[in-house]
Amino acid sequence: METLSSRPNVLRRMYDWVVHWADHPAGLWVLFLLAIAESSFFPIPPDVLLIALAFGKPQKSFSFAGVCLVGSLIGGVLGYYIGWGIWNVVQDFFFTYVFSREVFESVGSLYGQYSFWAIFAAGFTPIPYKVFTVSAGVFQINFWGFLLASLLGRGGRFFLVAALIRIFGEKARYFIEKYFNLAVLVFTVLLIGSFFLIKFLI
Repeated sequence: METLSSRPNVLRRMYDWVVHWADHPAGLWVLFLLAIAESSFFPIPPDVLLIALAFGKPQKSFSFAGVCLVGSLIGGVLGYYIGWGIWNVVQDFFFTYVFSREVFESVGSLYGQYSFWAIFAAGFTPIPYKVFTVSAGVFQINFWGFLLASLLGRGGRFFLVAALIRIFGEKARYFIEKYFNLAVLVFTVLLIGSFFLIKFLI
């Protein structure tokens, strides 16, 4: 079934619409609202606007990251509530426009003893975080564990972007645009793998 994320022309228009707010006085509020929406249903990640705002005012990079984090956590809680409280009412909408049933079921299979790491990885990497927030509610993952994993994952991602821009300025643009997602994926695999290795050795 076709989802919103499978329509490149729609996504491109959404992307351009998000980026244009970087030069608007309301850009910070849009970043906050975008971070909320992306954590539960919107397809464009807030990183897009966060990066544009931070490059425009590098000295405020960490403030932008903080706003993005707060919005993302609120959105994560909203996604969790959607899954926990009203999933039977809205699941057809989500399976049609937001993510596929197959992806949702694959995420559900990761939960159990690995729920914390699954949510952390989704928050830190380009993996669609919204799938994990909603499914965490559906599968009734421990809320406080979910919130902590989201805080560490989302906070790590947004503040890493802010730090790169604050420290290196325009020199960081090429790395962020070309290699950032790959780098955080590799880092996450190594981080989680090291914890499993220590657990195995102990």
